[in-house]
Amino acid sequence: MTPSSPSLIQGYEVVIGFETHAQLLTRSKIFSRAATAFGAEPNTQACAVDLALPGTLPVMNRQAVECAIRLGLALGARIAPRSVFARKNYFYPDLPKGYQISQFELPVVLGGEVGFFMEGGQRKAVRLVRAHLEEDAGKSLHEGMPGGQTGIDLNRAGTPLLEIVTEPDMRSSAEAVAYARALHQIVMWIGICDGNMQEGSFRCDANVSVRQPGAPLGTRREIKNLNSFRFMQQAIDYEIRWQIAELQEGRAIEQATVLFDPGTGETRAMRSKEDSADYRYFPDPDLPPLVIEPEWVERVRAAMPELPQHMAARFVRDWGLPEYDAAQLTQSPQMAAYFEQAAQASGQAKLASNWVMGEVSRRLNAEGIGIEAAKVGSAQLATLLARIASGAISNAAARQVFDALWADGQEAKQDVDAVIAAKGLQQMNDAGALEQIVDEVIAANPDNVAQFKAGKDKAFNALVGQVMKASNGRANPQQVNALLKARISA
Repeated sequence: MTPSSPSLIQGYEVVIGFETHAQLLTRSKIFSRAATAFGAEPNTQACAVDLALPGTLPVMNRQAVECAIRLGLALGARIAPRSVFARKNYFYPDLPKGYQISQFELPVVLGGEVGFFMEGGQRKAVRLVRAHLEEDAGKSLHEGMPGGQTGIDLNRAGTPLLEIVTEPDMRSSAEAVAYARALHQIVMWIGICDGNMQEGSFRCDANVSVRQPGAPLGTRREIKNLNSFRFMQQAIDYEIRWQIAELQEGRAIEQATVLFDPGTGETRAMRSKEDSADYRYFPDPDLPPLVIEPEWVERVRAAMPELPQHMAARFVRDWGLPEYDAAQLTQSPQMAAYFEQAAQASGQAKLASNWVMGEVSRRLNAEGIGIEAAKVGSAQLATLLARIASGAISNAAARQVFDALWADGQEAKQDVDAVIAAKGLQQMNDAGALEQIVDEVIAANPDNVAQFKAGKDKAFNALVGQVMKASNGRANPQQVNALLKARISA
């Protein structure tokens, strides 16, 4: 898919590409048996291979390769039958070897795309260039060190990463964040990364440039290590404004690596940006080419879960949901399972979709919890939806029931019907009683009746509201509408 039509900012087109480092869920490092668990004491999970001691040799982690295959299959990419590891040479204190083992000319995954929906329901897709395996570097520690010194923690050195590189297909910070969220969802869904941005398991670098429409690509600046979606959007928006201001002042943009400071909301240059020639890549003589046989790919394919895009298509086909709803409900396996359980038990797929995307998600977001911790279970929600569909309770009453269920928590497992009865929320089924209320409301509101007859719909809504109030919210809104119109026209 080609890049979306650009929305210009002060006459400039924004161009964004991403490089994302996904830390792979392996028990040991990519070339050694050292552990990868987060939070260990500094330098307690670094072995001789990670420390680059003389005489040590790297050995490829098979599980890391399988993670790469899973990603390639999930994104419709090509799995290279033969890929090569290279040495990426640069000096930094937390890189003991003086080079990083990565892949350059022949990566393990080629092409593919990440599809997603924007907030308004428009579908977008970002093309991928490649995804390659590499080892992580260590970590420099500055805070809390005595005498202003810098400490080096090599626990992270050698941790397996997949670097996922896009084409420059994004044209706004909103598109960039939507892409990052979609990729984040995929790597967690297929079980290759825990997605913890605060711990550095999913790190995004955004390459941002601006240009006049139709002009060649502008000079890009790379914003490093964006560790939250909120900061990602803030950083990109600031960088766009900064670059446009520089160009309007007649200054050229210089290629650079920049960091985002959440405290000031600004980006600041860290160093000039290197090109691939600066790293002096060459094939690593200690590692043979990585050969992936077709049979290995098929074994991995057979063990893959149902992918979110395939599940979303099934929700559209089997449950009759709009594409946007289906995409939202497949943000995680847990949410998809919750929806499907509620839809199957209630027989009300669209109603279940509306409630999961609405009331349930609103509560989850307000409390900062996942759907696996929802205080109303899918079975309880299904019963509630069935009562709405049967006309036993109104939507307004259902929200009251939901509030009571959520307040008590799933452990209480309150019976939905018991809550309805205790709160007296059963919808009024006595036609005679409802007719009496309607007649009383019409008699008490002659002005609204006259205004409705004159064509003012707001006056009719006011009459409906009066009937609902008089019935304590128990009247069926559809019956109220029909009966009011019949009585007034008579």
